[in-house]
Parts: sequence; C-alpha cells; structure tokens
Amino acid sequence: MSTATAATTARPGEVLADLIPASRVREAALVLGGAALTGLAAQIAVPVPGSPVPVTGQTFAALLVGTALGARRGFLSFALYALAGIAGLPWFAGGTSGAGGASFGYILGMLLASTLVGALARRGADRSVLRMAGTMLLGEAVIYAVGVPYLAIATGMSATAAIAAGLTPFLIGDALKAILAMGALPTAWKLAGKR
Repeated sequence: MSTATAATTARPGEVLADLIPASRVREAALVLGGAALTGLAAQIAVPVPGSPVPVTGQTFAALLVGTALGARRGFLSFALYALAGIAGLPWFAGGTSGAGGASFGYILGMLLASTLVGALARRGADRSVLRMAGTMLLGEAVIYAVGVPYLAIATGMSATAAIAAGLTPFLIGDALKAILAMGALPTAWKLAGKR
C-alpha cells in the first residue's frame, strides 16, 4: 500500500472530529462548539399550531454533533447544552431556559440520540448515504420515544393527543433534516479523502 493510499484510509472507529490533531484544546473546543451549535440551531424555532413544541434546528444539530464528534463528545456537548439551559442560559427553543417545560423531554431524547448516533458513526454509519439514513432514523426515533411521553406527562395530554401534537407535525421536517445529514456526512468524508 502506498503512503498516499494509507493516508487516505480511515482508521476503524474514527469519526470526523478525529481528523483534527488531538489535544486537550481540541477536545474542549469540540464539546463547546457542539453545545454552541445546538444552542444556535434551537433559535430557529417555528411554532406549530396546536402544539406546545416548535419546529427547531435542535434535532438536526443533535444528530449532526453526535455523528461528527462521536458518542462521548456528542454526549458531553449535549449534556453541556442541557445543563447550561437548565441553569438559565436562554438557548433552548426560542430563547427559553429551565427544565420541566413541555418540550424538555425532547432535549433529554436528543442527549440519548446524540450518544447513539455517535456510537454508530464510530462503526462507520456516517460513511454512506444508506447507513446515514438508518442512523438518522434511529436517532429521531429515540428523540420521540422520550419526548412524546414526556410531553404527555408534562401537559396531561392523552397518548393519542401527545402523538398528534408532538410527533405527527414534525415527520416531514425531520425527513428533510435526515436527508441533509445523509448527504452532509458522507460528503464530508469524501472531501477529507477518507472512506
């Protein structure tokens, strides 16, 4: 194998963030950057008629951060995002903060989803469009598996009402976010010269 070929072959277990030279500064910057990206994406919030949960960029950010950074960094980024928001930093959807709101369950689900997609990315799930499709679907399923029941409990809605208000209106938007991620990560690997 030539040196050029060896240099463009990804190591097993590598995620995009691993392409940046390792240092403590890198680790801190990646975690802070992931949290900040999520906070910024949460400010893209569009109210949904009949639902206390807005459409936001958070879901896309959580899945993208987890996939690009890996499970550990993705978890740390989202934990930092969640803890800072609970502590009062107004960077949840629409500039809100604090725990216990109707949509807080989605934040908890995103924490788990970010970790899951990061673990899958370490196994190569971010290298092809089809694998990314499955990864994004699993990540989104985790978000809803936590967010919708939390919504029902927090608001006193029935399960049917919570699904109608907290899942159904978001399916098309989440499909579009998944399509963006399906193209973004494999393309990033191609641009980096690694498969």
